Amino acid sequence: MTSEPLPTATTPGPGAAADSRPNVARMYDYYLGGCHNFAIDRAAARQVLEIFPDTGVAAQTNRAFLRRAVRHAVEQGVRQFLDIGAGLPTQGNVHEVVQSIAPDSRVVYVDYDEVAVAYARQLLGDAARTVVVEGDLRRPDELLAHPDVTASIDFTRPVAVLLVAVLHFVPDAEDPYAAVARLRDATVPGSRLLLSHLTLDGAPPLPAQQGRAVYQQSTAPLVPRTRADILRFFDGYELVEPGLAWLADWRPDGEPQAGVSHGFGGVGVRR
Repeated sequence: MTSEPLPTATTPGPGAAADSRPNVARMYDYYLGGCHNFAIDRAAARQVLEIFPDTGVAAQTNRAFLRRAVRHAVEQGVRQFLDIGAGLPTQGNVHEVVQSIAPDSRVVYVDYDEVAVAYARQLLGDAARTVVVEGDLRRPDELLAHPDVTASIDFTRPVAVLLVAVLHFVPDAEDPYAAVARLRDATVPGSRLLLSHLTLDGAPPLPAQQGRAVYQQSTAPLVPRTRADILRFFDGYELVEPGLAWLADWRPDGEPQAGVSHGFGGVGVRR
């Protein structure tokens, strides 16, 4: 790990001075109880918490789903992981989970936010077989052709593509379904799609509108989708049991469960 001091609320990190809006990666870090966030991020996150007080618990539920889904993939023999929209490293990172089971596994973290990428590189330091790439889900061909991606991922072998809590920041106008399909087509049969997505199914309309209004002022407006619309991302994949489920209900394995789900998650196997 790097020996350089990590950014704090009083020590802005790379790009922070130019970032005058709440950063969704740092807001998520705050929900998870992290310290890599700034006053502007905390203020926006607290607004969301006033509207949906269980948001922090729901964020923990999403991280727990990520860990279970990653363990499932590595136990099925996958040794390559492409985590797109990875945000900031926190406890229970993909490379830590994967390499604790299969030390030879490779992990590529991708984010389009240069601030998140800079933090991630600093926080991860020289972690073995793990790289951080600046890339954009909305431009999958550029992402797939990035030299650090092609140096780490062998697309002739199965790869797990992670899209965890990221697609709800991509509006329909930017065609996220086409982007996911392109990523699918770049992988071989037996590859996995690990996906979680925010929904407002069942949420009261007024609080839902208020929550989205907070994110409209952030680095990435929020686009919740219905379960049916989320299911469309799995076209070309066979969902493993229990299918597309509330995050807390996807293969609970005995670890402490938050029990609050603000979204759906699932794992699909490329046909």
